[in-house]
Amino acid sequence: MNYRSIIAKSELKSYFASPAAYILLVAFLLISGWFFSSPLFINNVAEMRSLFGIVPIIYLFFIPAITMGLIAKENSNGTMELLLTYPIKDSDIVWGKFWASFGLIAIGLVFTLIHLLTIMILGQNIDYGAIFCGYLGLLLLGAAYSAIGIFASSLTNNQIVAFIISFFIVFILYIIQFSLHFIPSFLVGFFQYLSVGYHLSNISRGVVDTRNLVYFLSLTFLFLKLAVHILEARKWK
Repeated sequence: MNYRSIIAKSELKSYFASPAAYILLVAFLLISGWFFSSPLFINNVAEMRSLFGIVPIIYLFFIPAITMGLIAKENSNGTMELLLTYPIKDSDIVWGKFWASFGLIAIGLVFTLIHLLTIMILGQNIDYGAIFCGYLGLLLLGAAYSAIGIFASSLTNNQIVAFIISFFIVFILYIIQFSLHFIPSFLVGFFQYLSVGYHLSNISRGVVDTRNLVYFLSLTFLFLKLAVHILEARKWK
C-alpha cells in the first residue's frame, strides 16, 4: 500500500475542506495578478517576467502558511501519536504531507497560466523556453520552501511558531542575495551559492545548470530528512 499517496490525498482534501486554502489561493492570485497587470495598463507591456519576480516574495508568506499546520497540528491534537502507531514509516508521513503542500503550490501556479493566455491573446512575442524555465524555477523553489515548512512544523506543537520558524529560514535564504556587499570577499562565493535567488535567477534566464538543480533538490531532501529524524526522535521520547 502506498501510504505516501494516501496521506497526500488526505491532506490535499483537508486543505479544501476549510476556507483557508481558498483564501490563500485567492490572495496569491490577486497579488501576482496585480503585479502582472500593472505593467500592462501603465506601460502597455505584457510579460511574465514581473510574475516570476513577485512570486518568490509571495512564497515567503504563502508557503509557511500552508505548511505550518501539517505536523504541528497533529502534534497539538495528539493525532500524531495515533498515526505513528500504524505500520507507516515516518518518511511516508513526511513525504505524504510534502506532496500535499507541493500539490497546492502547483495548483496556484497552474492558475497563473491565465497570464500566459492573456499574452497570447494580445499577440505579444512569447519566449516559451524562458517561460518554461521560469515555472521550473518556481516549482523547485516551492519544493524547497515546502520541505523547510514541514521541518519547521515538526519542531513544535504551535502552528504560529512553526510559521515564524519557517518564515525566518526562507527569508534568510532569500535575503542573502542582497547582502553579498556586506560579506568579506573570500566568503562571497560560499554565501552566493547558499542564496536561493542566485540559483533561481540562473534558471529563470534559461540556464538550467545541474548545479542549480542539485541545490534545490539537496535543500528539499535535507529538510525532509531532518523532519523525518525529528519524528523518529519524538517517537522514542
